[in-house]
Amino acid sequence: MTILFSILVFLHIVGAAMIVGYWIATIKEPTVHPRQRDGAFLQLLTGIAMMGLLPFMPDADPNYAKLGIKLVIAVVVAVLAIVGVRKARSGQPVSTGLAHGVGGLALINIAIATIWN
Repeated sequence: MTILFSILVFLHIVGAAMIVGYWIATIKEPTVHPRQRDGAFLQLLTGIAMMGLLPFMPDADPNYAKLGIKLVIAVVVAVLAIVGVRKARSGQPVSTGLAHGVGGLALINIAIATIWN
């Protein structure tokens, strides 16, 4: 179980890197890249899978309030990323607020994961 959980954590971090990395790369001309949407989906899937494994982990002491807040933020990031990618594909301009919402909320989620004990 521990190895599976570690693999999920690795993939979860890759998803965060996809979101925040593209956000930083396009910060001068903000947009939402399809890989940010993919990273948001990866984060959601791996986060939900890790939450499902927590009851089976021997030394786990989950903070469900923290995990719930992170889940809500992750869903918002995914929805914003979907909207941004659809706008970009249809030729409509992606608003700066939408692009920064995707990257900024993902960064807040990383901060919650690492700072909140």
